[in-house]
Amino acid sequence: MKTIVYKLSKQFLSKKAPNIKRTLYNTIDFKSKIIGIRGARGAGKTTLMHQYAKDSKFKIPQKLYISCDHPALIGENLSELANEFYIHGGKLILIDEIHKIKNFAKHIKAIYDFTELNVIFSGSSAMVIDHESSDLSRRASIYNMPVLSFREFLMFSNIATINSYNLKDILQNHEEISFEITSNIRPLEHFKKYLNYGAYPFFKESIPDYNNRLLEVINTTIDVDLTTIFNIDSDKRDTLKKILYMLCTTTPYELSKSKLSSAAGISWPTLSKYLEYMQKGCLIHIIRGAKSFKSINKPNKLFLNNPNLFKSLCTKGDIGSIRESFFVSQLSINHQVHYHEKGDFIVDDKFTFEIGGPSKDTKQIKNQKDSFLAVDGIESSMGNQIPLWLFGFLN
Repeated sequence: MKTIVYKLSKQFLSKKAPNIKRTLYNTIDFKSKIIGIRGARGAGKTTLMHQYAKDSKFKIPQKLYISCDHPALIGENLSELANEFYIHGGKLILIDEIHKIKNFAKHIKAIYDFTELNVIFSGSSAMVIDHESSDLSRRASIYNMPVLSFREFLMFSNIATINSYNLKDILQNHEEISFEITSNIRPLEHFKKYLNYGAYPFFKESIPDYNNRLLEVINTTIDVDLTTIFNIDSDKRDTLKKILYMLCTTTPYELSKSKLSSAAGISWPTLSKYLEYMQKGCLIHIIRGAKSFKSINKPNKLFLNNPNLFKSLCTKGDIGSIRESFFVSQLSINHQVHYHEKGDFIVDDKFTFEIGGPSKDTKQIKNQKDSFLAVDGIESSMGNQIPLWLFGFLN
């Protein structure tokens, strides 16, 4: 094996790892032989692997970190590198940016079949691992890393460490929960910060540079991941970015097949395929209508993946879209979210939600069973009115 690979690994593993861990860390079964972590670029996958390497029982020579986008890996055979490491006493191999390796699933299969190595790999682009996962389904435990929740942002900012709540807890006990949280912090002050720059852990490195860094994430996802992996013509890059800009400035209700197709300059079937790719690339959410929705011809609603994308993509995003983007980003991690004819969303085909500001009333959902208002700009709960920020404590 190249000496440079060992040298780079030692440099990486010798660095101090952050103490604060993502919620996902405690849900991973590290006893699994093959673990895959997928999610948005910049969500903290490399840091999680680094933290586990520090926490593990293995000594430095028994651990190997490989970043597949490093020039030293060009032309190298991943499974052969792993096998050489194994026969020299290796126990744990951490493979970052694995989507850079062509047919990576075959290499993981070979490592699984012919060595006893424990493997943790990450892919910055969720769609790549989706694309290859059929070969991994019987061998690897795959975990999804979302962007930071509002609760995690508070923890990473050293403002407060508060336990998460499940949806049932929040819907049944939101008055007590919101009272307890507001007794310790001022959530509205911090929620505003979260909406601007709190979804990605790299906010801790530089808040002034945050939007530029996030724009870099967006451009790399489109220019490299989507273009290369799904064979999208390079001249369509600007088209995809234009669509993101439209989502930033337009309310979801104004979007239509004809409007999007016309703006993109491509047919609706082609655009639909591109939108699916963008969702897999963690740039947007596609929310489909509920089964009970009478008008089946209604188009899907499109939302930016998280509220931080608005600030990087346009000067002033639509406030309604920002609020709904936040709600969808928090709820869609562990729940099914659809839009509905009565109310903005229906969750798990049971709970109806209307999203809005402090002046929002119950007119649209007043006759709906299990219906709630998720209201921005309020601290406390009352009746079926729940502060929007509280849904940031689900994860």
